[in-house]
Amino acid sequence: MKKYWIVSLVITISVFYNYVDAQEKQLSFFAKNGTVALQTAELNSMADTIAVMNHRLDDIVWSRTVYRIIDMRDKQNYQLYFPVVPNEKYKSLFRIILEAAVNDSLKTYEKIERDIQPIFNKVVSKDSLKNFFQICEKDTVNNVIRKTPLIVSDSITQQPKVSSYAYKDYVKNQLKFLIQEIVFFDKHTSRMYSKIIAIAPLNAITETNLTFGTTVDTWSYFQSSVLCWYLFDELRPYLAKQYVIPNGNDTQRLTYDEFFAQKYYSDYLIGDSNLNNRMLLQYIVDPVKIRKEQKRIETELLNFEQDLWEY
Repeated sequence: MKKYWIVSLVITISVFYNYVDAQEKQLSFFAKNGTVALQTAELNSMADTIAVMNHRLDDIVWSRTVYRIIDMRDKQNYQLYFPVVPNEKYKSLFRIILEAAVNDSLKTYEKIERDIQPIFNKVVSKDSLKNFFQICEKDTVNNVIRKTPLIVSDSITQQPKVSSYAYKDYVKNQLKFLIQEIVFFDKHTSRMYSKIIAIAPLNAITETNLTFGTTVDTWSYFQSSVLCWYLFDELRPYLAKQYVIPNGNDTQRLTYDEFFAQKYYSDYLIGDSNLNNRMLLQYIVDPVKIRKEQKRIETELLNFEQDLWEY
């Protein structure tokens, strides 16, 4: 009997200390100095354990690649655009991408010349990034294009860094992102999935667009605005380390990775994989007809899943 009593006592003490330890590990809403804690240390550790769903090749019986635009001017996407100037707590989506590419190991990929599709075997060096991100202004007096690089070399370390002077002016025109997305059906789970493959910043005020002005056609103007590409899976660890700025709820704790995973953003379609290998802007000019074609493609994607079932 004494033996069972000792065992019970040991178990009780063990449970008590485990409870105390669990209480100490619980995240506190307030920091020790009384301010609201953002728990960035926990985010850094979570970035190494991002959940990825692997789909077997034999289970994917249908897929289609589409291209969509995320417009920062849409109210639903404000959390991706703000704050315009980064602070200690929050950064915009573009700032996260830029800092990861310049200060860390995020790879930047080129696009196909005279097209928008990415080339994932052509990596842009950090020294060449300044040629992609720059402020272009047209000097009408001298008829030249004045360029101010967004990425400059540090005067002491000679390492590339983001120019705080040029950044404020640059982000005013960084209002759109282009995403390459694949929509596919997995017969193992009997449902449709979508996955962002890559993301590209768009900036309409480029040297090419300013040079040709109004004489350039819509498609050429658009493809010239696609600067470069980033693989989304390579970007996710950086998105998981940063909270989006709250929108109406200051206690919101939502990372950029969760924001994209739960599809809180809005977008619109500009093209898909097809026999002619053409985007909508390459063969349609009228906005009304473009919208009609967008609805047709979106309906096809929706109907495919619905047509698989019989009621």
